[in-house]
Amino acid sequence: MEVEQYRREREQEFQSKQQAAMGSQGNLSAEVEQATRRQVQGMQSSQQRNREHVLAQLLGMVCDVRPQVHPNYRIAA
Repeated sequence: MEVEQYRREREQEFQSKQQAAMGSQGNLSAEVEQATRRQVQGMQSSQQRNREHVLAQLLGMVCDVRPQVHPNYRIAA
């Protein structure tokens, strides 16, 4: 009977210590997850704002071809 009582007390102590340790980790993980969500939302809104500008710039560079002879090219005689 005494052994069982002692085991229950130790189990309760262990559970309370585990809750204290896990509680602080739980808060940290929630904070990290919330910060990550904010960063992802910021990147998505930035992508939406700049998408048209970047696409126009990229198409301008690709479509604006100016053929010219390379300076190192030598005509063989």
